[in-house]
Amino acid sequence: MELEVGPSESGGLAALAAGLARRLAEENSESNLVFSPLSIYAAVALLAAGARGATLDEILGVLGAPSRAALEVFVSLVAEQALRDQSGSGGPRIAFACGVWSDLTCALKPAYRHAVLSTYKAEASTVDFQNDPEGARGQINEWAARATQNLIGGVLGPESVTPLTRVVLGNAIYFKGKWQEPFCKRDTESKLFHRLYGRAVDVPFMQSWEPQFIAVHQGFKVLTLRYQTQANLTPPGRPAPSDGNMCARFSMCIFLPDALDGLPGLVDMIASQPADFLEKHLPEEKIDVREFRVPKFKLSFHGSVVDILKKLGLQLAFSDQADLSDMVEDDESGLPLVLNDVIHKAVIEVNEEGTIAAAVSIDEMLFGGVNFMRPPPPRVDFVADHPFAYLIVEETTGAVVFAGHVLDPSIES
Repeated sequence: MELEVGPSESGGLAALAAGLARRLAEENSESNLVFSPLSIYAAVALLAAGARGATLDEILGVLGAPSRAALEVFVSLVAEQALRDQSGSGGPRIAFACGVWSDLTCALKPAYRHAVLSTYKAEASTVDFQNDPEGARGQINEWAARATQNLIGGVLGPESVTPLTRVVLGNAIYFKGKWQEPFCKRDTESKLFHRLYGRAVDVPFMQSWEPQFIAVHQGFKVLTLRYQTQANLTPPGRPAPSDGNMCARFSMCIFLPDALDGLPGLVDMIASQPADFLEKHLPEEKIDVREFRVPKFKLSFHGSVVDILKKLGLQLAFSDQADLSDMVEDDESGLPLVLNDVIHKAVIEVNEEGTIAAAVSIDEMLFGGVNFMRPPPPRVDFVADHPFAYLIVEETTGAVVFAGHVLDPSIES
Protein backbone atom coordinates (compact mmCIF):
# COMPACT_ATOMS: atom_id res chain seq x y z
CA MET A 1 0.00 0.00 0.00
CA GLU A 2 1.29 3.45 -0.88
CA LEU A 3 1.52 5.89 2.00
CA GLU A 4 0.78 9.55 1.65
CA VAL A 5 3.01 12.35 2.86
CA GLY A 6 1.26 15.14 4.71
CA PRO A 7 1.86 18.68 3.43
CA SER A 8 3.19 19.75 6.81
CA GLU A 9 6.05 17.22 6.93
CA SER A 10 7.14 17.54 3.28
CA GLY A 11 6.75 21.32 3.54
CA GLY A 12 8.82 21.28 6.71
CA LEU A 13 11.68 19.56 4.92
CA ALA A 14 11.40 22.05 2.04
CA ALA A 15 11.45 24.96 4.48
CA LEU A 16 14.48 23.56 6.31
CA ALA A 17 16.24 22.98 2.98
CA ALA A 18 15.56 26.57 1.91
CA GLY A 19 16.69 27.98 5.26
CA LEU A 20 19.87 25.91 5.24
CA ALA A 21 20.55 26.87 1.61
CA ARG A 22 20.20 30.58 2.33
CA ARG A 23 22.39 30.50 5.46
CA LEU A 24 25.01 28.18 3.95
CA ALA A 25 25.08 30.31 0.78
CA GLU A 26 25.84 33.34 2.94
CA GLU A 27 28.64 31.49 4.74
CA ASN A 28 30.01 30.06 1.47
CA SER A 29 29.54 33.14 -0.70
CA GLU A 30 32.94 32.66 -2.32
CA SER A 31 33.03 28.87 -2.62
CA ASN A 32 31.04 26.00 -4.09
CA LEU A 33 28.52 24.24 -1.90
CA VAL A 34 26.97 20.79 -1.49
CA PHE A 35 24.91 19.57 1.45
CA SER A 36 22.05 17.19 2.17
CA PRO A 37 18.97 18.82 3.69
CA LEU A 38 17.42 15.37 4.14
CA SER A 39 20.44 14.03 6.06
CA ILE A 40 20.45 17.00 8.44
CA TYR A 41 16.67 16.68 8.81
CA ALA A 42 16.97 12.98 9.67
CA ALA A 43 19.76 13.59 12.20
CA VAL A 44 17.69 16.23 13.99
CA ALA A 45 14.66 13.92 13.82
CA LEU A 46 16.70 11.30 15.71
CA LEU A 47 17.17 13.95 18.37
CA ALA A 48 13.41 14.57 18.48
CA ALA A 49 12.79 10.93 19.35
CA GLY A 50 14.54 11.52 22.70
CA ALA A 51 13.35 15.05 23.49
CA ARG A 52 10.54 16.27 25.70
CA GLY A 53 8.66 19.46 26.54
CA ALA A 54 9.83 22.77 25.10
CA THR A 55 12.93 21.14 23.59
CA LEU A 56 10.75 18.76 21.58
CA ASP A 57 8.42 21.58 20.56
CA GLU A 58 11.37 23.60 19.31
CA ILE A 59 12.78 20.68 17.31
CA LEU A 60 9.38 19.95 15.76
CA GLY A 61 9.06 23.65 14.87
CA VAL A 62 12.42 23.65 13.07
CA LEU A 63 11.47 20.47 11.20
CA GLY A 64 7.95 21.71 10.43
CA ALA A 65 6.26 18.65 11.94
CA PRO A 66 3.03 18.82 13.98
CA SER A 67 4.01 15.96 16.28
CA ARG A 68 6.70 13.37 16.96
CA ALA A 69 4.41 10.65 15.58
CA ALA A 70 3.85 12.54 12.30
CA LEU A 71 7.60 13.13 12.01
CA GLU A 72 8.31 9.43 12.47
CA VAL A 73 5.73 8.47 9.82
CA PHE A 74 7.31 10.88 7.33
CA VAL A 75 10.90 9.76 7.97
CA SER A 76 9.85 6.11 7.81
CA LEU A 77 8.11 6.66 4.47
CA VAL A 78 11.08 8.46 2.99
CA ALA A 79 13.58 5.89 4.29
CA GLU A 80 11.64 2.73 3.37
CA GLN A 81 10.05 3.76 0.09
CA ALA A 82 11.37 6.99 -1.42
CA LEU A 83 15.00 6.04 -0.64
CA ARG A 84 14.59 2.35 -1.33
CA ASP A 85 17.51 1.03 -3.39
CA GLN A 86 16.54 0.63 -7.06
CA SER A 87 19.84 -0.63 -8.44
CA GLY A 88 18.51 -4.16 -8.89
CA SER A 89 16.01 -2.88 -11.47
CA GLY A 90 18.28 -0.38 -13.20
CA GLY A 91 17.39 2.66 -11.11
CA PRO A 92 19.57 4.61 -8.68
CA ARG A 93 21.71 2.88 -6.09
CA ILE A 94 20.59 4.39 -2.80
CA ALA A 95 21.46 3.87 0.85
CA PHE A 96 19.86 5.58 3.84
CA ALA A 97 21.35 4.67 7.22
CA CYS A 98 21.07 5.91 10.80
CA GLY A 99 23.31 5.10 13.74
CA VAL A 100 23.19 5.63 17.49
CA TRP A 101 26.24 5.19 19.72
CA SER A 102 25.85 5.44 23.50
CA ASP A 103 28.38 5.23 26.29
CA LEU A 104 28.61 2.15 28.50
CA THR A 105 27.29 4.24 31.40
CA CYS A 106 24.26 5.61 29.49
CA ALA A 107 21.93 2.87 28.33
CA LEU A 108 19.30 3.93 25.80
CA LYS A 109 15.79 4.02 27.21
CA PRO A 110 13.68 1.13 25.83
CA ALA A 111 11.15 3.43 24.12
CA TYR A 112 13.91 5.48 22.44
CA ARG A 113 15.78 2.36 21.39
CA HIS A 114 12.56 0.93 19.90
CA ALA A 115 11.85 4.18 18.02
CA VAL A 116 15.28 4.48 16.43
CA LEU A 117 15.45 0.78 15.55
CA SER A 118 11.93 0.47 14.13
CA THR A 119 11.24 3.89 12.61
CA TYR A 120 14.73 4.98 11.62
CA LYS A 121 16.17 1.49 11.04
CA ALA A 122 19.19 2.65 13.00
CA GLU A 123 22.16 0.62 14.15
CA ALA A 124 22.45 0.98 17.93
CA SER A 125 25.87 0.36 19.46
CA THR A 126 27.43 0.68 22.90
CA VAL A 127 30.94 2.18 23.01
CA ASP A 128 33.36 3.38 25.66
CA PHE A 129 33.49 7.14 25.18
CA GLN A 130 34.94 7.73 28.66
CA ASN A 131 37.96 5.45 28.46
CA ASP A 132 38.49 5.04 24.71
CA PRO A 133 37.07 8.08 22.87
CA GLU A 134 39.41 7.64 19.91
CA GLY A 135 38.36 4.01 19.50
CA ALA A 136 34.71 5.08 19.54
CA ARG A 137 35.46 7.81 17.01
CA GLY A 138 37.05 5.22 14.74
CA GLN A 139 33.96 3.01 14.90
CA ILE A 140 31.70 5.91 13.93
CA ASN A 141 33.94 6.94 11.04
CA GLU A 142 34.05 3.33 9.82
CA TRP A 143 30.24 3.25 9.86
CA ALA A 144 30.10 6.46 7.81
CA ALA A 145 32.55 5.10 5.25
CA ARG A 146 30.66 1.82 4.96
CA ALA A 147 27.28 3.54 4.59
CA THR A 148 28.54 5.86 1.83
CA GLN A 149 30.49 3.28 -0.20
CA ASN A 150 33.73 4.86 1.09
CA LEU A 151 32.91 8.25 -0.44
CA ILE A 152 32.95 9.81 3.02
CA GLY A 153 35.45 8.97 5.71
CA GLY A 154 36.85 10.87 8.64
CA VAL A 155 33.67 12.81 9.32
CA LEU A 156 34.73 13.08 12.97
CA GLY A 157 38.20 14.57 13.31
CA PRO A 158 40.79 13.88 16.03
CA GLU A 159 39.63 14.81 19.56
CA SER A 160 36.11 15.61 18.33
CA VAL A 161 34.92 12.81 20.62
CA THR A 162 35.91 13.26 24.27
CA PRO A 163 35.43 11.43 27.60
CA LEU A 164 32.45 13.76 28.18
CA THR A 165 30.65 12.47 25.08
CA ARG A 166 27.67 10.31 25.99
CA VAL A 167 25.62 9.84 22.80
CA VAL A 168 26.35 10.30 19.10
CA LEU A 169 23.57 10.19 16.49
CA GLY A 170 24.30 9.84 12.81
CA ASN A 171 22.62 9.75 9.42
CA ALA A 172 24.20 8.82 6.10
CA ILE A 173 22.83 8.99 2.55
CA TYR A 174 24.40 7.57 -0.61
CA PHE A 175 23.03 8.20 -4.10
CA LYS A 176 24.31 7.04 -7.48
CA GLY A 177 21.97 7.66 -10.40
CA LYS A 178 22.29 7.56 -14.18
CA TRP A 179 20.63 10.17 -16.34
CA GLN A 180 17.48 9.05 -18.12
CA GLU A 181 19.08 10.62 -21.19
CA PRO A 182 22.88 10.53 -20.73
CA PHE A 183 25.14 13.11 -22.32
CA CYS A 184 27.52 11.96 -25.06
CA LYS A 185 31.11 12.29 -23.86
CA ARG A 186 32.24 13.15 -27.40
CA ASP A 187 30.16 16.32 -27.22
CA THR A 188 31.76 17.55 -23.99
CA GLU A 189 33.73 20.67 -24.74
CA SER A 190 35.71 23.19 -22.73
CA LYS A 191 34.17 26.65 -22.65
CA LEU A 192 34.26 29.70 -20.39
CA PHE A 193 32.41 29.77 -17.06
CA HIS A 194 31.95 33.27 -15.61
CA ARG A 195 32.57 33.36 -11.86
CA LEU A 196 30.86 35.79 -9.48
CA TYR A 197 32.53 39.19 -9.73
CA GLY A 198 35.64 37.59 -11.20
CA ARG A 199 37.38 36.29 -14.27
CA ALA A 200 36.13 33.46 -16.44
CA VAL A 201 37.64 29.97 -16.29
CA ASP A 202 37.77 27.17 -18.85
CA VAL A 203 35.74 24.11 -17.74
CA PRO A 204 34.28 21.05 -19.50
CA PHE A 205 30.62 21.49 -20.46
CA MET A 206 28.22 18.65 -21.22
CA GLN A 207 26.10 19.44 -24.28
CA SER A 208 22.94 18.17 -25.97
CA TRP A 209 20.63 19.14 -28.82
CA GLU A 210 17.68 17.06 -27.62
CA PRO A 211 14.52 18.66 -26.14
CA GLN A 212 14.83 19.32 -22.42
CA PHE A 213 12.55 19.96 -19.43
CA ILE A 214 13.05 23.72 -19.09
CA ALA A 215 10.83 26.40 -17.55
CA VAL A 216 11.42 30.08 -18.31
CA HIS A 217 10.51 32.59 -15.59
CA GLN A 218 11.14 36.26 -15.03
CA GLY A 219 14.80 36.59 -14.17
CA PHE A 220 15.70 32.89 -14.19
CA LYS A 221 15.26 29.50 -15.85
CA VAL A 222 14.85 26.03 -14.34
CA LEU A 223 16.15 22.79 -15.86
CA THR A 224 15.11 19.33 -14.72
CA LEU A 225 17.41 16.40 -15.54
CA ARG A 226 15.73 13.12 -14.66
CA TYR A 227 17.46 9.98 -13.43
CA GLN A 228 16.67 6.48 -14.63
CA THR A 229 14.04 4.60 -12.67
CA GLN A 230 12.56 1.15 -12.94
CA ALA A 231 9.46 2.69 -14.55
CA ASN A 232 11.24 4.51 -17.38
CA LEU A 233 13.41 1.48 -18.13
CA THR A 234 10.30 -0.69 -18.80
CA PRO A 235 9.66 -1.24 -22.54
CA PRO A 236 6.69 0.74 -23.96
CA GLY A 237 3.36 -1.04 -23.67
CA ARG A 238 4.51 -3.23 -20.77
CA PRO A 239 3.47 -2.36 -17.21
CA ALA A 240 6.28 -1.62 -14.79
CA PRO A 241 6.88 -4.33 -12.17
CA SER A 242 5.35 -3.49 -8.82
CA ASP A 243 6.08 -4.79 -5.34
CA GLY A 244 3.46 -2.62 -3.68
CA ASN A 245 5.82 0.27 -2.93
CA MET A 246 5.77 3.72 -4.43
CA CYS A 247 7.91 4.28 -7.52
CA ALA A 248 10.43 6.89 -6.42
CA ARG A 249 11.46 9.39 -9.08
CA PHE A 250 14.64 11.46 -8.75
CA SER A 251 15.62 14.58 -10.64
CA MET A 252 18.34 17.20 -10.54
CA CYS A 253 16.89 20.70 -10.77
CA ILE A 254 19.20 23.53 -11.84
CA PHE A 255 18.14 27.11 -11.10
CA LEU A 256 19.98 29.46 -13.45
CA PRO A 257 19.63 33.25 -13.00
CA ASP A 258 19.60 35.36 -16.14
CA ALA A 259 22.15 37.78 -14.68
CA LEU A 260 25.73 36.63 -14.26
CA ASP A 261 25.66 37.82 -10.63
CA GLY A 262 22.02 36.90 -9.98
CA LEU A 263 22.52 33.83 -7.78
CA PRO A 264 22.26 35.52 -4.34
CA GLY A 265 18.95 37.14 -5.28
CA LEU A 266 17.62 33.87 -6.69
CA VAL A 267 18.54 31.96 -3.50
CA ASP A 268 16.72 34.60 -1.44
CA MET A 269 13.67 34.24 -3.70
CA ILE A 270 13.62 30.46 -3.23
CA ALA A 271 14.03 30.77 0.54
CA SER A 272 11.21 33.31 0.79
CA GLN A 273 8.58 30.82 -0.43
CA PRO A 274 10.01 27.34 0.26
CA ALA A 275 6.74 25.42 0.60
CA ASP A 276 5.57 25.79 -2.99
CA PHE A 277 8.48 27.31 -4.92
CA LEU A 278 9.43 24.02 -6.53
CA GLU A 279 5.85 23.11 -7.37
CA LYS A 280 5.25 26.48 -9.01
CA HIS A 281 8.47 26.76 -10.97
CA LEU A 282 9.57 23.31 -12.14
CA PRO A 283 9.10 22.59 -15.86
CA GLU A 284 6.19 20.41 -16.92
CA GLU A 285 7.15 19.62 -20.51
CA LYS A 286 10.12 19.33 -22.80
CA ILE A 287 10.95 22.16 -25.15
CA ASP A 288 13.37 22.43 -28.06
CA VAL A 289 16.72 23.99 -27.31
CA ARG A 290 19.23 25.98 -29.32
CA GLU A 291 22.31 26.15 -27.11
CA PHE A 292 22.25 23.77 -24.17
CA ARG A 293 25.19 23.06 -21.93
CA VAL A 294 25.82 22.32 -18.28
CA PRO A 295 29.27 22.07 -16.64
CA LYS A 296 30.60 18.94 -15.06
CA PHE A 297 31.41 19.47 -11.41
CA LYS A 298 32.74 17.71 -8.33
CA LEU A 299 32.23 19.35 -4.92
CA SER A 300 32.62 18.64 -1.21
CA PHE A 301 31.67 20.23 2.12
CA HIS A 302 32.72 19.46 5.70
CA GLY A 303 31.87 21.53 8.73
CA SER A 304 29.64 22.29 11.70
CA VAL A 305 26.10 23.53 11.08
CA VAL A 306 25.39 24.45 14.71
CA ASP A 307 25.31 28.21 14.17
CA ILE A 308 22.95 27.85 11.22
CA LEU A 309 20.58 25.56 13.13
CA LYS A 310 20.56 28.07 15.99
CA LYS A 311 19.64 30.85 13.57
CA LEU A 312 16.83 28.66 12.24
CA GLY A 313 15.41 28.30 15.75
CA LEU A 314 17.10 25.29 17.34
CA GLN A 315 18.33 26.82 20.60
CA LEU A 316 17.28 24.85 23.68
CA ALA A 317 18.93 21.58 22.66
CA PHE A 318 22.35 23.28 22.80
CA SER A 319 21.81 24.79 26.27
CA ASP A 320 21.63 23.50 29.82
CA GLN A 321 17.87 23.94 29.47
CA ALA A 322 17.78 20.97 27.07
CA ASP A 323 15.36 18.19 27.91
CA LEU A 324 16.60 15.05 26.18
CA SER A 325 15.45 12.84 29.03
CA ASP A 326 13.62 10.38 26.78
CA MET A 327 16.92 9.29 25.24
CA VAL A 328 19.07 7.61 27.93
CA GLU A 329 18.67 6.27 31.44
CA ASP A 330 19.70 8.50 34.34
CA ASP A 331 23.33 7.83 35.25
CA GLU A 332 22.95 9.70 38.56
CA SER A 333 25.59 12.27 37.58
CA GLY A 334 23.07 15.08 37.94
CA LEU A 335 24.34 16.65 34.71
CA PRO A 336 21.98 17.37 31.77
CA LEU A 337 22.44 15.79 28.36
CA VAL A 338 22.94 18.60 25.83
CA LEU A 339 23.59 18.77 22.10
CA ASN A 340 27.21 19.81 21.60
CA ASP A 341 27.76 19.78 17.84
CA VAL A 342 26.18 18.86 14.50
CA ILE A 343 28.79 17.90 11.92
CA HIS A 344 27.89 17.59 8.24
CA LYS A 345 29.98 16.23 5.39
CA ALA A 346 28.81 15.87 1.79
CA VAL A 347 30.25 15.16 -1.66
CA ILE A 348 28.80 15.21 -5.18
CA GLU A 349 30.08 14.49 -8.68
CA VAL A 350 28.06 15.29 -11.81
CA ASN A 351 29.21 14.02 -15.21
CA GLU A 352 27.91 12.76 -18.56
CA GLU A 353 26.57 9.50 -17.10
CA GLY A 354 24.82 10.87 -14.03
CA THR A 355 25.50 11.75 -10.40
CA ILE A 356 27.25 10.24 -7.38
CA ALA A 357 26.59 11.93 -4.04
CA ALA A 358 26.84 11.14 -0.36
CA ALA A 359 26.32 12.90 2.95
CA VAL A 360 26.77 12.21 6.66
CA SER A 361 25.28 14.22 9.55
CA ILE A 362 26.46 13.63 13.11
CA ASP A 363 24.89 14.93 16.36
CA GLU A 364 27.17 14.76 19.41
CA MET A 365 25.68 14.98 22.89
CA LEU A 366 27.67 15.37 26.04
CA PHE A 367 27.20 16.24 29.66
CA GLY A 368 27.45 19.96 30.53
CA GLY A 369 25.44 21.61 28.38
CA VAL A 370 -4.93 21.91 -16.09
CA ASN A 371 -4.46 20.51 -19.98
CA PHE A 372 -5.34 22.38 -23.24
CA MET A 373 -4.04 22.63 -26.82
CA ARG A 374 -1.52 25.38 -27.44
CA PRO A 375 1.29 26.04 -29.89
CA PRO A 376 4.69 24.59 -29.00
CA PRO A 377 6.90 26.93 -26.95
CA PRO A 378 9.78 28.63 -28.74
CA ARG A 379 13.25 27.12 -28.67
CA VAL A 380 15.36 28.48 -25.81
CA ASP A 381 18.95 28.54 -24.67
CA PHE A 382 20.04 27.03 -21.37
CA VAL A 383 23.71 27.79 -20.91
CA ALA A 384 24.83 27.30 -17.31
CA ASP A 385 28.04 29.29 -17.77
CA HIS A 386 27.69 31.36 -14.59
CA PRO A 387 26.84 30.60 -10.92
CA PHE A 388 23.71 28.53 -10.38
CA ALA A 389 21.89 26.59 -7.65
CA TYR A 390 20.90 22.93 -7.84
CA LEU A 391 18.75 20.40 -5.99
CA ILE A 392 18.37 16.63 -6.18
CA VAL A 393 14.71 15.95 -5.43
CA GLU A 394 12.63 12.82 -4.91
CA GLU A 395 9.45 13.86 -6.68
CA THR A 396 6.81 11.64 -5.03
CA THR A 397 7.56 12.95 -1.53
CA GLY A 398 9.14 16.29 -2.43
CA ALA A 399 12.20 15.33 -0.36
CA VAL A 400 15.23 17.51 -1.12
CA VAL A 401 18.03 14.96 -0.85
CA PHE A 402 20.98 17.14 -1.92
CA ALA A 403 21.36 20.86 -2.63
CA GLY A 404 23.99 23.50 -3.18
CA HIS A 405 25.41 25.99 -5.63
CA VAL A 406 28.21 26.07 -8.19
CA LEU A 407 30.37 29.21 -8.29
CA ASP A 408 33.39 27.72 -10.04
CA PRO A 409 33.22 24.17 -11.50
CA SER A 410 37.00 24.10 -11.91
CA ILE A 411 37.44 23.88 -8.12
CA GLU A 412 36.61 20.66 -6.22
CA SER A 413 35.43 22.28 -3.00
